[in-house]
Amino acid sequence: MKLNEMREKSVDELQSAIVDWKKDLFNYKLQLSTHKLENTALISKTKRLIAQAKTVIKEKGSAVQA
Repeated sequence: MKLNEMREKSVDELQSAIVDWKKDLFNYKLQLSTHKLENTALISKTKRLIAQAKTVIKEKGSAVQA
């Protein structure tokens, strides 16, 4: 998901996406520990998605208060 797509979503949709990405991240880490993860870049990409979504949520919160 791109940053522009994230900005179009609501806060609730972003929070549910974060939960899904955290589950994926957990699974990727398990696969990495058992040497079954072939694409290790998925871990950093997922972490980046989570961070971007949290940033967009924070931006939306500060826009409401301003």
